[in-house]
Amino acid sequence: MKRNKPVYYEVTKFSSIREMLEIARKEAGNDIAFKYKNGDGAIVSVTYNEFVEQTEQLGAALTELGFGSSHIACIGPNSYKWVVTYLTVLKSAGVFVPIDKELPARDILNIVNNSDSEVVFCARKYADMFKENADKIPNVKLFVCFEYAEDVADGIAIRSFDKLLEYGRGLDKAKYQSLKSDPNQLKMLVYTSGTTGNQKGVMLSEHNLVSSVYYGLQVSTVYDTCLSVLPYHHTYEAVSGLLVSLHKHSTICINDSMALVAKNLKLYRPSYVYLVPAFVEVFYANILKQIDESGKAKQFEMIVKLSNRLRKVGIDLRKVFFKKIHEGFGGRLKKIVCGGAPLRPELGDFFDAIGINLINGYGITECSPLVSANNDYFNDCRTVGIKLPCIDLRIDSPNEDGIGEVCVKGDVVMLGYYKQPELTTEVLKDGWFYTGDYGCLNDKGQLLITGRKKNIIVLSNGKNVYPEEIENYIQRIPYVSEVIVKSAKDETGQESRLQAEVFLSEPKSEKEVLNDIIEVCRVLPAYKRVSSVVIRNEEFPKTTSRKIKRASVSSNPA
Repeated sequence: MKRNKPVYYEVTKFSSIREMLEIARKEAGNDIAFKYKNGDGAIVSVTYNEFVEQTEQLGAALTELGFGSSHIACIGPNSYKWVVTYLTVLKSAGVFVPIDKELPARDILNIVNNSDSEVVFCARKYADMFKENADKIPNVKLFVCFEYAEDVADGIAIRSFDKLLEYGRGLDKAKYQSLKSDPNQLKMLVYTSGTTGNQKGVMLSEHNLVSSVYYGLQVSTVYDTCLSVLPYHHTYEAVSGLLVSLHKHSTICINDSMALVAKNLKLYRPSYVYLVPAFVEVFYANILKQIDESGKAKQFEMIVKLSNRLRKVGIDLRKVFFKKIHEGFGGRLKKIVCGGAPLRPELGDFFDAIGINLINGYGITECSPLVSANNDYFNDCRTVGIKLPCIDLRIDSPNEDGIGEVCVKGDVVMLGYYKQPELTTEVLKDGWFYTGDYGCLNDKGQLLITGRKKNIIVLSNGKNVYPEEIENYIQRIPYVSEVIVKSAKDETGQESRLQAEVFLSEPKSEKEVLNDIIEVCRVLPAYKRVSSVVIRNEEFPKTTSRKIKRASVSSNPA
């Protein structure tokens, strides 16, 4: 039931990742921590006792080899062994360096060197790449491959993950368990690619990570089982997904392929899942398509209206009315947590209507990553929710509409950029982190994000336009797959109007597209309306996190 103010959850307090896992082992030792498919497709289940013990074994091995305080990099697809490595390093006195598996070899090697990593854990594909480029990463003293059954000496020595774990099994764990690190010093070094290609190493402390988990769970809780889909090298999944789920003692089901998400929802039957809006858009479109093809669109609308009327008098039959839709998600899905990009408000209304809570939030790697999230009982998908209790949030230099740069201060704010003090001082001022995102607060204290500072369009009449706002409207057109709104020059050379560049899912003429854009944007002020269209023949180039590189947009026609 929705309320007029947020309801904060009680969360078990902890001060370190090691303590977090010890609490999990004590309270849920025999419960299932992970499920995943092995090479034969069979589902493997791992208890919390088994998982924590494996981190102890791997930690003992690394400590015995002299790497208990090292910077340790990890690259590869989502896997159980990736997670074991991650938590093992977080519990050590060392630093964990997750690397984006989609980066070109040159960038991967640069990150290994820049991060001062002495150990690299990797999938087989990257082991081959490291063999060929060993001379370019001279500081690495140990390579560990997840898939190798045996240690290999081929140009460089690469240890088998399984063999390293076996080695640690026979060691005394006391040395690893005694490792200590300052909670306010570097613990996780995350390289952001952004949309400009300039990689920055974001320095996060253990206190940052602990705060994000502890205070994030106070605002928005999770349940007993999740399907873990998004890439682990992103803090969104690594912190807000994995660490949050572990502290809640949930069962984490590791998705083995993006192409199998729909099947795995039915297989693992999760109660919650973390996604980006692109996934939610696909689910939404598929549901509407199935309803339309069944010829029951009007019947569906009538049932939604009936359901909403019943809810107002305390009768909730959404699980009954929309049983078939729920079965498509496994039958147990309560909540979709969404972040990473703007979310169209109508998606929130739709999923609420069918009985799935769509929780929109806002974060940035430099804030570990969570800044705000909608509360389960105080949810408005037109916003990105309320701030975490551990931070201060303000809007810098707001305009007449209250819109300005979002600034954050508090326990989740990064230490700075690794080896880049000049860049650090540009965004960290008197403890305030300047996010580069523009937004405002509504009268309920909920944050609305209007767009990126660097994307703002200033028209020749002095009006400021946030292209993301207009793009949100245009994306309501079913055949518009991708869109970028930009300024366009008039006959005098002034940038006085707006143009939409689009990639379509079906053939349409520019006239048809423009007419549909004019229609969906009719509610906007005149200066925010698009007057011309460019149709692309291919998708926009994107970052590895699937965000469009706006610099790739074709130049404006004269």
